[in-house]
Amino acid sequence: MVPVQEIHAGAAVEFHTFFERHHAELSRLACMLIGEPDDADDLAADALVAVWDRWDRVRGSDHPLAYARGIVANMARTRIRAAVRERRRVALFWSNRSEEVEAPDVAAVLDVRTALARLPFRKRACVVLRHALDLSEKDTALALGISVGTVKSQTSKGMAELQRLLGPRVVGELAGGRHR
Repeated sequence: MVPVQEIHAGAAVEFHTFFERHHAELSRLACMLIGEPDDADDLAADALVAVWDRWDRVRGSDHPLAYARGIVANMARTRIRAAVRERRRVALFWSNRSEEVEAPDVAAVLDVRTALARLPFRKRACVVLRHALDLSEKDTALALGISVGTVKSQTSKGMAELQRLLGPRVVGELAGGRHR
């Protein structure tokens, strides 16, 4: 029988290897989803803490990286929703001011991060996972906990919205990666 300390040490080594191999990718994913480079590392670290808390189950699964990506996506969604609620509170606070809508800032629309931030979360997540991380439709579906068909439709709709915002040349460059 193997002592408990050796089992825990083995799990810790496995997790450390997983962390070293995937932290940078999870951080990039977080950055693309929330659009805040400074907060992306924190979000990725928080996600990896959650993975470590469930490591006994995660390491035995068929797709531990997909599980970690799903946690990053869920945490990003939660963070975005909290930010939206905060913006609404601020808007209510300042609601006494006139609410004139300004024309969109064309220079900001040309920035890919700004355009991505304008997409609804699921479309943004599908576009980022498919085109920025070059994941297959199946891997994207696993990471987000949705069907492959949903990945296809949300990616297509997201790319169409980006094309509308950025123009076909920029979107063509974004989609230039090979997909599995």
